[in-house]
Amino acid sequence: MDTPKKRPSWDDYFMKMAQVVSERSTCLRRQVGAVIVKDKQILSTGYNGSPTGLKHCAEVGCLRQKLQIPSGERTEICRAVHAEQNALVQAAKHGVEIDGAILYTTTQPCVLCTKMIINAGIKRVIYANPYPDALAQQLAEEAELKLIHLSWKEECGQ
Repeated sequence: MDTPKKRPSWDDYFMKMAQVVSERSTCLRRQVGAVIVKDKQILSTGYNGSPTGLKHCAEVGCLRQKLQIPSGERTEICRAVHAEQNALVQAAKHGVEIDGAILYTTTQPCVLCTKMIINAGIKRVIYANPYPDALAQQLAEEAELKLIHLSWKEECGQ
C-alpha cells in the first residue's frame, strides 16, 4: 500500500499559486504575484507589470534602473502596477466581492498597496518575502489588518 502524499496546508497551497502568478510579471526588478482568497476559493489574481495594452518594461527600459533609484523610492515614475493593485482591480473589474478576504502575496505590500488593501476590506495579508516599509506596517496595525509572514521553503519571487 502506498503512503499518501502529504498535502500542503491551505496557506502553502495559495502561496504556491501566488508564486505561479508572479511568473507572468513583466517587471525587470522584482516579480511579484498576488492571490485574493475567500472561503478557500480564489477570487482574483494579479502580478506586477505595465498597464493592459501598454509596452512592457523590457521593451522600453526601466527608468528606475536607469536612474539607479533604490527599491521603494520614486515609485510614481515606474510603469508597473503592483501585483496587489492588479488583483484588487481585477476583482473590481469583474464585480467580485472581496470584503473580508485574505490576500496572499510573494512580497510584503508597500504603503500604497497597504492603503488599498485596507480600503478593500481585506482582513489578512499573508506574504512570503519581507519588504520593510514602516508606514505600511503602522497603517496595517492601526487598521487591524493582520500581516503574516509565511516561512516558506520554496522561493517566492524576488
